[in-house]
Amino acid sequence: MAAPAEDQEMDNGSVFDNLTGTQKSAILMMLIGEDEASEILRNLSPREVQHLGTAMYSVQGLDQETVNLVLDEFLAIIKAQTSLGMGAGNYIRNVMVKALGEDKSQSVLSRIAPSTSSRPIEILDWMDARSIAELISDEHPQIVALVVSYLDAGLGADVLGLLPENIQSEVIRRIATLKTVGPDALRELEDVMQRKFKANTSLRATQVGGIDAAARIMNFTQQAMEGRIMKDIAKGDKGLMLAIQESMFVFDTLIMSDDKSLQTLLRSVDTELLIMALKGADEPLQEKLFSCMSKRAAANIQDEMEALGPVRLTEVQAAQKEIINVARRLSDEGSIVLAGRGGDDFV
Repeated sequence: MAAPAEDQEMDNGSVFDNLTGTQKSAILMMLIGEDEASEILRNLSPREVQHLGTAMYSVQGLDQETVNLVLDEFLAIIKAQTSLGMGAGNYIRNVMVKALGEDKSQSVLSRIAPSTSSRPIEILDWMDARSIAELISDEHPQIVALVVSYLDAGLGADVLGLLPENIQSEVIRRIATLKTVGPDALRELEDVMQRKFKANTSLRATQVGGIDAAARIMNFTQQAMEGRIMKDIAKGDKGLMLAIQESMFVFDTLIMSDDKSLQTLLRSVDTELLIMALKGADEPLQEKLFSCMSKRAAANIQDEMEALGPVRLTEVQAAQKEIINVARRLSDEGSIVLAGRGGDDFV
């Protein structure tokens, strides 16, 4: 017996409400045709292509009504935009800010209209990693560290991987110990970039680098590269190495990852290891991971956790670290997308 029309509408609406911004973008990509879709992909970074491509696979088989709802929303947005005044300067800036955020939009605008940019070095975010690496590879490690510290973490990791191995650990060490950079240093850096940035005389001292910046960059590196760099840093300053390591991708960060990635991760770790790791996890993270399992599996793990009784914090931390190592390996292989390692959603 067919479901009533009202029930079908509710089901369609429920599916639509659960779609992420990336999945809605993926639906539009599937509808516009191969040529147009490929042109869009050419303008995305490798990580963005991977994320959007994964979403395109996930939306296969959606019912026509859900697809229509996505199209209706898209058309409503377009209509709202075209009803606005089309004053060139403000309109372009508003579009850029809504699409990319305040900081990144300044990078794009600096290329279109350099006089609008107050942070000219951010143009680096929109350069190819290989081009940046070639530009700075023969510079002093302090200059290299300053440049890499300004980049988005993913791009910074790509650039770091393209630099000579003998300076990689030195670059990370310098990034981790950077604090502020005054206007004179920034102007000197602009000269080194050989007229790629417009001079700005109103710059104030700028907060760059630090432990968190180094950790974010290291989050995006392959595990083999991470191990080599950390070992080199530890030779000169073990405390600095430990500080960077402690600020890197941690177990609690899993809560920001998508369900599909977490399901893949959970299938790849031993149940005993997961039970130990979850003993020290916050309740929201426990609930998130339980929601990615079957009800029976979640109930069994909860029972095992209660039966386990008190455990040493060091044992919990070791289990969590082991799971994170599995997660990073799967991320390196492209099997999952981890939030904080290039897994930003599209909107």
